[in-house]
Amino acid sequence: MSTETKKAEEIWKKLSAVDCSDRTQSKGNLKYLSWTWAWGFVQDYFPDSNYEFERFDHPSGIKTDAMYYVDETASVHCHMEIEGVKRSMWLPVMDFRNNAIENPNSRDISDAKMRCLTKCLAMFGLGHYIYAGEDIPTGPSETVKKKTKTKTKAKAKDEIEEIDVPEVKPNGKVRD
Repeated sequence: MSTETKKAEEIWKKLSAVDCSDRTQSKGNLKYLSWTWAWGFVQDYFPDSNYEFERFDHPSGIKTDAMYYVDETASVHCHMEIEGVKRSMWLPVMDFRNNAIENPNSRDISDAKMRCLTKCLAMFGLGHYIYAGEDIPTGPSETVKKKTKTKTKAKAKDEIEEIDVPEVKPNGKVRD
């Protein structure tokens, strides 16, 4: 196993164990972790972490913090490094309903950048379960109960089915 892979596993192990659930907020039916809490958690463990946002050539000839598309929407791209391990993430510039915004203004782009930073931190393990729709961190493997409907001749019946959820490696692959 390479040194970088070992380091990535150590980072994932520390950050994926952080329970961010008491710091999440909701907008509509979506949960999110504020970038201020996310960055604070990372700084607790890895104070030398750094990030940057990619800059793009705009058709007007200037450099911008967003990549613009033909339909006049845009996305932002974050690059982060923790102890030599690098991750990148992108995010469309969206409104509060998660719809892409045409001709986004500076506030829209600023908000998207910080959401993208938090999403990039999830690539290191911090709050990754939020993006899977979970409320709390998962351990190496857990059993999840899923409600299913079974139809009988008399009526539909609710049943609980147990499914195993595999552990996810820091590189995003599922452990056997």
